[in-house]
Amino acid sequence: MTLGPVMLDLVGLEVTPEEKDMLRHPLTGGVILFTRNYESPEQLAELIQQIHAARKPPVLVSVDHEGGRVQRFHKGFTSLPPVSYLGKVYDNNPQKARELATKTGWLMASELRAVGVDFSFAPILDLDRGISQVIGDRAFHKTVDGVSNIAQAYIKGMEQAGMKATGKHFPGHGAVDVDSHVGVPVDTRAFEDIYMEDVVPFERLINFGLAAVMTAHIIYPAIDNKLASYSEFWLKDVLRQRLGFQGVIFSDDLSMEGATVAGGVVERAKSALKAGCDMVLVCNHPESASAVLDGLGNYSSAASQMRLARMHGRNTIGRNELLASHQWKDTVSEVMEYAEPGTLELDV
Repeated sequence: MTLGPVMLDLVGLEVTPEEKDMLRHPLTGGVILFTRNYESPEQLAELIQQIHAARKPPVLVSVDHEGGRVQRFHKGFTSLPPVSYLGKVYDNNPQKARELATKTGWLMASELRAVGVDFSFAPILDLDRGISQVIGDRAFHKTVDGVSNIAQAYIKGMEQAGMKATGKHFPGHGAVDVDSHVGVPVDTRAFEDIYMEDVVPFERLINFGLAAVMTAHIIYPAIDNKLASYSEFWLKDVLRQRLGFQGVIFSDDLSMEGATVAGGVVERAKSALKAGCDMVLVCNHPESASAVLDGLGNYSSAASQMRLARMHGRNTIGRNELLASHQWKDTVSEVMEYAEPGTLELDV
């Protein structure tokens, strides 16, 4: 059985019989975990074993675990600071910021890999323009160079821990104030402005070997009247052809309000896959996930299956071994030090 194009979620701390059937569906390819699925590192590891036991090869297991406002697992995991703190260090000492970014990326990824999570949907490559509240301190920096340089170092740390990176939200979410979870953002800028600013971090990280990209649920009407997640122009013409991207394209969650412009959830999934997505996310609505699995029929993409297979985590280390290592202890200390507000203005 191969990895299908649908990523779904779970309702609780264990896999239910109904969810086991959904995991075994040939169009299922991944699971995204949320805070409701977490009680302890031990429980999480057991849950992931249940997910993996449902089928072979095992589906991908993912999470949004950026730090700051977006970190799904807390007790038993290091509480990571918002990545914008790295940007503040960067303003005074770029080299130190890159070193800390590598260590932070490693720490985030190694703790997740130690319990079996394949990858986190990170890092954010959006620019912090002071406009988007949903992005805000989730962005590394306000400049193209700042985002690109810090993100490259952060991804290096993720790779050292055996985790592939997912840059989001393509082609850029920082210039709109509407949160796509609750509305339909519209960015009226010209293509040249978006391409020469927001797209540049994606271009640079693709050249660095970025494994995956997540799309933005945003309409750019000066370029295309379709949401970027449903736009063949953005995903095929720009991302695949112009930027030469060969990795995985994930849609953002199709249950978000911003995604509803394409109609019902099955129509949304079909539109995203037709536009060029390799995998679509359907979260927080089990009935919608079931409808998508049934509604896609015999959909299959050999190219997508090959890309998705590369997202499995590597270099698995036991949690006890990780927590006993000098590298983990030293890294936690360094990350906690720059997370202290009083250190942020110093040339650390």
